[in-house]
Amino acid sequence: MGVVLSNIIAIYRRELQSYFVSPFAYVIAAVFWFITGLFMVMILLGPNGILAFANAKDLEAQQYGIPLPPIDFAYEFVRAFLDSMGSLLLFVLPILSMGLYAEERKRGTLELLATSPVTNWAVAVGKLLGVLTFFITMVMPLLVFEAIALNGASPPMSPTIPLLGHFALILLAAAILSLGMFISSLTDSTILSAVLTFAVILLLVFIDVIAKSISGPFGETLGYLSLLRHYNTMIQGIMDTSSLILFASYIFLGIFLTAQSIDALRFQRQ
Repeated sequence: MGVVLSNIIAIYRRELQSYFVSPFAYVIAAVFWFITGLFMVMILLGPNGILAFANAKDLEAQQYGIPLPPIDFAYEFVRAFLDSMGSLLLFVLPILSMGLYAEERKRGTLELLATSPVTNWAVAVGKLLGVLTFFITMVMPLLVFEAIALNGASPPMSPTIPLLGHFALILLAAAILSLGMFISSLTDSTILSAVLTFAVILLLVFIDVIAKSISGPFGETLGYLSLLRHYNTMIQGIMDTSSLILFASYIFLGIFLTAQSIDALRFQRQ
């Protein structure tokens, strides 16, 4: 067990270092921060943003003299921002995951990994943890701006909801990256890997729409597989055990399929 853990840590450090020395990774991070910054500004200050809606409600209350039910604007901001972040991940994460194994194939180092004493499971877990850690470092600066935006909320917002929402964001990212890693192990083309990952994730995200047109137990089962459905449940502040199980299942599935893919390559080289 100690040997496996040390192998995972070694692969993790190698993978994480490759992101922090890659100019392309910094370009992705810069674009990600720019787009999320625009989302945050539009949600807060846009024509249809939170502050404009609050001012309109105050004006309506003053004009008609009718007391309006209180609206939790802090909660609405967090939910709207995390919802937009979930949509953005569909485009960002396939780019992050496309080179996890495809680059190894292109450089000819995948054969070395496949025939090395390090287990394929350890390699897959280490690579997934590396790219997930890089994604988390991309998200962390956003927490500062969210804290500033929520600082003036009245009444103060409980930290439970934003923490659960960001936990859901990390789980969603881990599930997408895990499946993207498997697809990356099938090809030496990073572009093809990104496109296929985007197509698969798009299907898993919006499969709930397809399920609604199908009645019966099959439609309900199909809808349960939707990543977006469970993500939306958690960003609303609802801790659902079934959502945790679904995300964990996708993460495990991606790691398992990746290990099997590299095992197949190992047998081809023998």
